[in-house]
Amino acid sequence: MEYLISLVLVLLSGLFSGLTLGLLSLDTQSLARRAKHGDKNAKTILTVRQNGNLLLTTLLLGNVAVNTTLSIFLGSLASGLVAGITATTLIVLFGEIIPQAVISRYAIWFGAKTIWFTKIAIVLAYPIALPISKILTHFLGSELPTTYSKSEIMEIISEHEDSEYSPIDADEERIIHGALQFSHMRVREVMTPFEKVISFDQNQKLNDDFYEKVNESGFSRLPIYNGNPANITGILYVKDLIIEDEDISIAETEEAFDKRFLTVKSSGLLDTVLTKMLKTRQHIAIVRDTEKKYVGVISMEDIFEEIIQQEIEDEDDDEADDDHV
Repeated sequence: MEYLISLVLVLLSGLFSGLTLGLLSLDTQSLARRAKHGDKNAKTILTVRQNGNLLLTTLLLGNVAVNTTLSIFLGSLASGLVAGITATTLIVLFGEIIPQAVISRYAIWFGAKTIWFTKIAIVLAYPIALPISKILTHFLGSELPTTYSKSEIMEIISEHEDSEYSPIDADEERIIHGALQFSHMRVREVMTPFEKVISFDQNQKLNDDFYEKVNESGFSRLPIYNGNPANITGILYVKDLIIEDEDISIAETEEAFDKRFLTVKSSGLLDTVLTKMLKTRQHIAIVRDTEKKYVGVISMEDIFEEIIQQEIEDEDDDEADDDHV
């Protein structure tokens, strides 16, 4: 009978110890996300894990009570030295090390399977645990949410991509990294400098020579100027040229030439510029410096290439060095 009682106490000690490490190592935000996506075990554990201070107090009270009882009980069966060595060995090996090592690896599964035990422990310890947990909450506050810096998130994604147990592949890793980095980049870093921009004077006639140059450019949108290439007056939409009359000037076209265009600063952040493009439904923007001088153009494609960390190639890229429009 004495051995049976000792075995029960050791098992209880291991259970309290393992659950303390296992359940409290689970982040409430992670559990909530798992529960939202249909993880029944996470949803089960979340009901008790949400009040972390009460759970911590309950499990520690139970662990201390069981270990103390075990030491006293073994002391009644053997001499002081033998009882001390035996109790220490049983508690450290079977009440701490082994259960914590096992349960910490399968915390969600084990925590869900033993949730009935945890709830019973909370009810039994409630009169003592509740006041203590309220004191902890008062002085320490609620648990702080777990947040990560962008570099940490990128490192987590890389670790997942490297793991054979993760569904994240190299393409997803590259795109996520790009999405986290592009908002810190400036327009000047990805724009096409005005020296490399193909543009036309608004008085240019729609003749065979003009169409040949447009076709060779491979661009769907072209900046248009008046007299001085730095004096941008609008954007030419190449696809709309098909409905225009021949031998008229660009400025005389009805649909192809749009005097409305988006202007952004060279110092602007890419995420801000992308938002402006989406709101105004503009795929290209004229870039100006702090002195409002025309310095280049930037397209939505330029920004997307930074996000996906890969150049977007099409059938005309072998003919054009910079696909800015």
